[in-house]
Amino acid sequence: MVFLLSSENVFDYLIKHNLLNPSTEKISKIEQLPAKNFNLLVKFEDNSPLLVKQEISDGKGKADGDFLREWQIQELIRQFPQLSHFSKFIPDLIWFDRENSLLVFRYLDNYLDLYYFYAQVNSFPIEIASEIGKIIGILHRDSYNCQNYRKFVFTNSDNQIIHQIHRLICSWERIEPEIFGEIPTEALKFFRLYQKYDSLGKAIAQLENAFKPSCLTHNDLKLNNILLNRDWPQSNENILRLIDWERFSWGDPAFDLGTLISSYLQIWLSSLVVSQSLTIEESLEAAIVPLEKLQPAIAALQKTYFNVFPEILKHRCDFLERTIQFAGFNLIQQIYAIIQFQKCFDNTGIAMLQVAKSLLCRPKQSIPTIFGTTADKLI
Repeated sequence: MVFLLSSENVFDYLIKHNLLNPSTEKISKIEQLPAKNFNLLVKFEDNSPLLVKQEISDGKGKADGDFLREWQIQELIRQFPQLSHFSKFIPDLIWFDRENSLLVFRYLDNYLDLYYFYAQVNSFPIEIASEIGKIIGILHRDSYNCQNYRKFVFTNSDNQIIHQIHRLICSWERIEPEIFGEIPTEALKFFRLYQKYDSLGKAIAQLENAFKPSCLTHNDLKLNNILLNRDWPQSNENILRLIDWERFSWGDPAFDLGTLISSYLQIWLSSLVVSQSLTIEESLEAAIVPLEKLQPAIAALQKTYFNVFPEILKHRCDFLERTIQFAGFNLIQQIYAIIQFQKCFDNTGIAMLQVAKSLLCRPKQSIPTIFGTTADKLI
């Protein structure tokens, strides 16, 4: 029978697996954190907190196995010492219970969610964006075309990301009867618009065929999955950590960069001033957080990435265009997620779809719009 984590049994669980010494470590508080999985923050009187996570299982007690990939990135670094420098950029995992889909991390209480930081200060320092580009560049550069790492990934789990892309594309192109009972009628407009633009479907089909797994990738690089040191301007430590490696795989580096860029663009798009009296173009220009305010950070991210990993342009001369297209693809993914979970598709969604269409169908022309500069200056 699968062990089910709770506030009542977490203390005994930690003792049983030698993760806690009851004679020296006294728990002061156990707090459940809001998340898609079951997360408990265990605080101590004197020591650093622990984050205990259990993957939610289906009705039959079976989990999807996402936590396996969280363990996999840690195990990869342990088995290949040449990757040890990357351990400072990821969470400190101290326990993995495969049978019960349970993880225990040292909680990074001196870090905060980067998306939350941006929302609080309404500022986008290029130093932070540059550090992101540096970390991702190191991950991609140091694993590019390394068959030992590729073999490790495929030996320990399935490479699911390309299959996920294919399934999403199919769900956008073909509406099954069940969907009419799952989402409101007004949200069906998304599928009508998507299928109306023939060029959009063709661009995504070409992007799927152009997907080139060639290095280690995070595959969910949203700003929410990046933690920033609270004292980052004065800190001598690494100021960023990348969390939630549940989609980690052998993948396409352009997908990681595109996901990051789309996450920045969503700050702009979620701040649109939407009104029946405004056209989409006017709404985009009237955003509370204008694109011009984000462009220096997005450009710094991409420039630093190329500085760290310039060889990617020799391997793939179209890399920047593919990155822009994956940014557009990820915007459509976000629209689809909103439809699924919030059951709505409003004028903001229509504007997001319009931007996504431009990125996917006209990537080269979109480069100055997204970065605020030309491709040659980025490179």
